[in-house]
Amino acid sequence: MIGAIIVGILAGFIANRLMRGEGAGCVWNLILGLFGGALGGWLFPKLGINVEPTFIGETITGVVGAVIILWIASLLKGKK
Repeated sequence: MIGAIIVGILAGFIANRLMRGEGAGCVWNLILGLFGGALGGWLFPKLGINVEPTFIGETITGVVGAVIILWIASLLKGKK
């Protein structure tokens, strides 16, 4: 459980830096990283990508999923 929280915070932080260049706060990073991990964990097998269940593998999965979430959010935000 603690490991998932750490991975979620790290993945959300990295994704925020990649997409916006700024931090959004620890709680937002955790939420984004956890949802990103869920999205990446669902998407990778569909694409035939096999990621080892290690700290690095889970972090990469979370970052990719979180970047996708932030990208979709930016598309929706730009259509106002």
